[in-house]
Amino acid sequence: MEFIIKGGTIITSTSSYAADVYVKDGKIAAIGKNLPDDGIKIIDASGKYILPGAIDAHTHLEFPFNGTMSADDYFAGTRAAACGGVTTVFDFVTQKKGQGIREAVKPRNDLCAPKACVDYSFHVALTDLTDDVLEEFSTAADAGLPSYKLFMVYKKDGLMMNDADIYKALQRSKETGTLIAVHAENPDVIDLNIDKFKKEGKLSPWYHYLSRPEAVEAEADIRAIHWAKTLDAPLYIVHLANAQGMQAVKDAVNEGYEIYAETCPQYLNFTSDVYKREDGRNFVCSPPIKGKESQIALWQGIEEGYIDTVATDHCPFKQEQKDWGKDDFTKIPNGCMGVENLYPYMLSQANKGIISFQKAVELCAENPARIFGCTEKGAVEVGKDADIAIYDPNIDFTITNAKMHSDCDYTIWEGTKLQGYITATYVRGQQVFKDGKFIGEAGFGKFIKCQPRPIA
Repeated sequence: MEFIIKGGTIITSTSSYAADVYVKDGKIAAIGKNLPDDGIKIIDASGKYILPGAIDAHTHLEFPFNGTMSADDYFAGTRAAACGGVTTVFDFVTQKKGQGIREAVKPRNDLCAPKACVDYSFHVALTDLTDDVLEEFSTAADAGLPSYKLFMVYKKDGLMMNDADIYKALQRSKETGTLIAVHAENPDVIDLNIDKFKKEGKLSPWYHYLSRPEAVEAEADIRAIHWAKTLDAPLYIVHLANAQGMQAVKDAVNEGYEIYAETCPQYLNFTSDVYKREDGRNFVCSPPIKGKESQIALWQGIEEGYIDTVATDHCPFKQEQKDWGKDDFTKIPNGCMGVENLYPYMLSQANKGIISFQKAVELCAENPARIFGCTEKGAVEVGKDADIAIYDPNIDFTITNAKMHSDCDYTIWEGTKLQGYITATYVRGQQVFKDGKFIGEAGFGKFIKCQPRPIA
């Protein structure tokens, strides 16, 4: 398959320029003006932007949690991704006790491969950090699995890693070119707060936020950063949502340490006031959406370059599942949708002048590709995979669940007005989305083998 996208403006993380893009055999074969086009299919992108497909570095598809399963399987979740200009997703595999890293990934890959509509890779959430698992960091990285997540929370669920585990994992990551990510919250304070609120009969979604307020996340952020600094090892903080943690990241980066911060669209668009709404249970996620001060700090972190990626933590549950906790916030499955909204939301913010289009591409495509070793992804460049989103800045789009492509039966983004929208998505040169309609197919997506980091 070959075609030329003509008349558009290419956006990179540092520039924008008018040029045509020649795609052949799934790759970007040439970029320039007046490319030879005899007998080649022409895609007219006049007045539109040609962007690298987004990489959502944080999703939970077919994810068992709180006694249920997230609403999107690997087909529905990657279909929604395609329709939002996301061409690669990173899903999380949770290691079971006694499993190795590659052993944990294999059944998830077997489940994903026949369903995925876009390309995919995995982060492995480690729960049993044995000596054998630490030894496997090197061979797992060589197999394309160089990133591991540690939970600093969910002690009662058997997921939490203690400080010694974090220290050992960071130490080993430095030796193997792998990257440790942390979900940073303090479990003991959370459990103390929950017990107090339950005894007082304070069970509305508002108390989900009050049980895990800013300081609960910030303390764990600071602790994880401290261990990374002690070892001079890189660290990636997932779904950063609080002002104090943001400041700790800034301080560490300014001191010369390799600390990466990811935040999510829900933290940028909403505040903790959503938990006072009648549908507040639909917004329950962990860490919870924080107050206005934290939201302002995150946007400032983006502007100043201390937020490296925006990803979604896409983990939707249907209304019936969320309603389990309508009278008790502790029973609400934690998670929100977002994979289809990530790129359109950030690009709309660019269209409104809040950030630049270059910054949106940096946060949603180029940085995640660089940080996680997706060498064929993340940019409209010759030799890269032809993962391309075409964006029309002149479309006015209002998000409704009826327009979305998830299997969830509502969206927290209902009624959100966007300036501009994705009109086409290509994965390795294959069009998977066109003018509001999914036109991809299950099983087209392939596993992306990520590259380990250089060892100092």
